[in-house]
Amino acid sequence: MILGIDVGGTHTDAVLVDNFLIKKKTKVRTDNSNITASLLDAARKMITGENIKRIRRIVLSTTISTNAIVQGKTDRVGMIMLNGPGLAPQMLNTGKDSFFISGYINHRGIPIQPLNKKEIKDVGAFFGEEMISQIGVVGKFSPRNPQHELNVAAILDDRQRNFSLGHRFSGQLNFPRRIATTYINAAVHNIYQGFVQRVQQFLQEIQMNVPVYILKADGGTILINQSSAYSVLTIHSGPAASIMGVLATADIKEDAVALDIGGTTTDISVFAEGVPLLEASGVAIGGQKTLIRGLYTKSIGIGGDSAAWIKNGNLFVGPEREGPAAALGGAFPTPTDAMIVLGLAAIGDKQKAVDAIQRLGSQLNTDTVATARMIMDKTITVIADTVRRILEEVNNKPVYTIHDFLEGKTIRPRILYVVGGPAAAIAPGVAALLGYPYKIPEHSEVANALGAALARTTAEINVLADTEKGELTISEEGLVKKIPRNFSLRGVIEAGREALRDRALKMGANLNELEMEVTEEQEFNMIREFHTTGKNIRVKIQIKPGLITNGVARNH
Repeated sequence: MILGIDVGGTHTDAVLVDNFLIKKKTKVRTDNSNITASLLDAARKMITGENIKRIRRIVLSTTISTNAIVQGKTDRVGMIMLNGPGLAPQMLNTGKDSFFISGYINHRGIPIQPLNKKEIKDVGAFFGEEMISQIGVVGKFSPRNPQHELNVAAILDDRQRNFSLGHRFSGQLNFPRRIATTYINAAVHNIYQGFVQRVQQFLQEIQMNVPVYILKADGGTILINQSSAYSVLTIHSGPAASIMGVLATADIKEDAVALDIGGTTTDISVFAEGVPLLEASGVAIGGQKTLIRGLYTKSIGIGGDSAAWIKNGNLFVGPEREGPAAALGGAFPTPTDAMIVLGLAAIGDKQKAVDAIQRLGSQLNTDTVATARMIMDKTITVIADTVRRILEEVNNKPVYTIHDFLEGKTIRPRILYVVGGPAAAIAPGVAALLGYPYKIPEHSEVANALGAALARTTAEINVLADTEKGELTISEEGLVKKIPRNFSLRGVIEAGREALRDRALKMGANLNELEMEVTEEQEFNMIREFHTTGKNIRVKIQIKPGLITNGVARNH
């Protein structure tokens, strides 16, 4: 059996899957002041009365890192950058605790300027005085040669400090994005590590010894122990669960749009010929662009619990959530209350919903039913308008999916898939405005938890071969090894496949699920004085994101 849990802003959902059939499912309120408690509450409901020895895998989707960034509850980070010539430091500054030091490795991985040990120790002394324990170190071309980053960490290392090194997160050469990625990883490390420890304590309490995985932004999983050093990979874990949930519950073959309507937000994703789109350059969060591969998704602040309010005689819904629906004890009317008034939902105290909507209607000089319809119309219109804007944005730039670059592709959705608690009430109206049919898959209310449960482990590496230097570099592994001058593209790909296999197995992948593909390959001759002196070969290889089964989950 597999236990999948998704921690959302309003609800925490869980499923117990047995032989790709849903045996059990639950939904509990999320305590945003104690997300771990909500997760553990859902887990206990799933394992009660079950033979826990039959559970062979637990997969979690968590908003812990994302929420910490959005809410500004991150740790103070000391950043050390080795920028060399080029971009001015002020263009790369991450705050008052940023330092630009001597030491430069060029684009081929050749050391040009050595480190200044005294300069590094002076920076370390400042970090010590300020009690900054989270340190990020980023060299401009560290994917080609990480030695300067490693040496800085070695000089400053002590038991009180945690180091995030830029070369470990991606082999792509984008210095500003690498700085942002490294900074975020360091900023959320302690918060995320606390989450990991509490999950492990829970497993000890219930005497379970099974692998636990975390869902990443790209829709793949990583062992929770492995994830501790790569906290940044867990940003956008929640939206990724939404997309994987749609894949797990619907047999998508065509261009499509999917909505995950929660209590706080609605996540919108796009599929090209049944395959989710990918943020090719990396996802953005908190206004910072990273190098972290992630599925393409947009979140808007409107959901079942969004507050409905009046300003200057006009009705607004969201983006704030001021607690639960009035029917469930909240202070503000919401779309959920409107659904209850209109007979589209039967939860909570109907009279409280009626009273809340009635109070709002008095400000608009409309009756209760008419006000409820206005709230629903506003909710539906906002979602539909956002979908149109997203499709326009997608179709104005190159289209990348988790598998391929689709040259010249224009997304023309044929169907709308909708999951989440309010799906049945909202889907018809949104589909009508967009002009195409809709489908609510089975188990839509717990689709995210199911998507997490069935997601397979993913990994990606970048391989660089410089035959003139006689070196092959795999940045993510910190690997540099000697190669002959006649080393070929084929040899680079084979070396990359072997390294990726090892990396994926360390992350918890199943040997039978290692579906590898080369996503990028480049080969250039290096010319000096009109003679070819060697080749520069670059290859990117990934384990394809996807589900551990091609089937659609069903009831037990």
